[in-house]
Amino acid sequence: MSKKNKKEKKPSLLARFLSKIKTYLFTGILVTAPVGMTFYIAYKLIIYIDKWSNAIVPPRFRFSEFLNVDIPGLGVVVIVSALIFIGMFTTGYVGRFFVRLGEKILSKMPFISSVYNLLKQVFETFFSGKKQSFNQVVLLEYPRKGIWILGFVSSKTDGEVSKHIDGKVLNVFIPTTPNPTSGFLIFVPEKDVIKLKMSVEDGLKFVISCGIVMPEKEVAKLKKKK
Repeated sequence: MSKKNKKEKKPSLLARFLSKIKTYLFTGILVTAPVGMTFYIAYKLIIYIDKWSNAIVPPRFRFSEFLNVDIPGLGVVVIVSALIFIGMFTTGYVGRFFVRLGEKILSKMPFISSVYNLLKQVFETFFSGKKQSFNQVVLLEYPRKGIWILGFVSSKTDGEVSKHIDGKVLNVFIPTTPNPTSGFLIFVPEKDVIKLKMSVEDGLKFVISCGIVMPEKEVAKLKKKK
């Protein structure tokens, strides 16, 4: 075998140029796609809220009637301002009286009272700063031994359920991929779960991306190894 055959053929000038163009193209997509999609979703959301706010506001009170022009985002400002005003009103003595009166009336209605109490607990859990929705990411074998799944601990199991299970038990939410807002609740003995160091936010990113987006700490470790 000749020395020329032993030497690897260098890529041509055209091949190197096309390779550079391909790299620049994918870099441009990675940079602009997340930003562009974020702004697009935000724009669509603002337009949807504007249409919804215009539907509930009488035509003679709409700002577009006075200004003779539609301003995107004005409906969002109106709704946020209205919610702030309602919040200010309900924190006062008169507002609290009407809230208690409304809750008392709803509690007397069959089915409606159950739906209201459920929604109230959900919103208080997600919007209250006193208690986190999830406090730990765990790894557990489910639905059988040898198959592992990511779960989120919401709290310790108390009440009637804990009385029927021996040992310390955790309430673990198992989310579906790529939509983590749906899933199911399971009760798992604490000794059967592996507690991970990743944050709840990183865990949710991992689930939403179907395992493509790794936690930032793991990515940093891989970069150090390289």
